[in-house]
Amino acid sequence: MKKPWVDQDSCISCGLCISTCPGVFRFNDATKSECYDPSGAPEKDIQQAIDACPVQCISWEND
Repeated sequence: MKKPWVDQDSCISCGLCISTCPGVFRFNDATKSECYDPSGAPEKDIQQAIDACPVQCISWEND
């Protein structure tokens, strides 16, 4: 199963992925985006969040 992964060192905390897929992404305690539920949205919606990331810090990771 593919799941989104966020490079938190590159994340600028813009929140775009969270507003695009709130069921998948959230801010962690360090105010960086994280994937907390990879099944929280359809793959096409997650891809939209990946494509929209201004610093391209989200990618797919295979389990």
